[in-house]
Amino acid sequence: MRGVNRVFLIGNLGKKPEIQYLEGNIPVATFPLATTESFKDKTGKLNSQTEWHTVVLWRGLAELAAKYLNKGSLINIEGRLRTRTWEDKDNIRRQSTEIIATNLVMLDKRPNDESEVPELNTPPSDTPSDK
Repeated sequence: MRGVNRVFLIGNLGKKPEIQYLEGNIPVATFPLATTESFKDKTGKLNSQTEWHTVVLWRGLAELAAKYLNKGSLINIEGRLRTRTWEDKDNIRRQSTEIIATNLVMLDKRPNDESEVPELNTPPSDTPSDK
């Protein structure tokens, strides 16, 4: 039986997406995404816990996100987890888990006079699997 690697998150951007162009002029954008869970403790006091996630977008999805998203934007993303390992300059092994997004929906309310902003998605075949 095969496993499933699928992530669905709703959260706010920690900063505007940063876009870079790799060899072959392939755009890639990254940004931190905050998700917050609220719960009541034993005494009934409301608490919240925020998790930070690194989101990576490729190609057209990266360019559209860089154009339309800003710090604080509320979004819904769908994608998969990817864990990378590397050695830093001090030869210490580091690890990072990222979300490679294939679908992004903006949830912020927009003024009625603003032009329609498209749902942003990329077919899974358009996302490099080994980058």
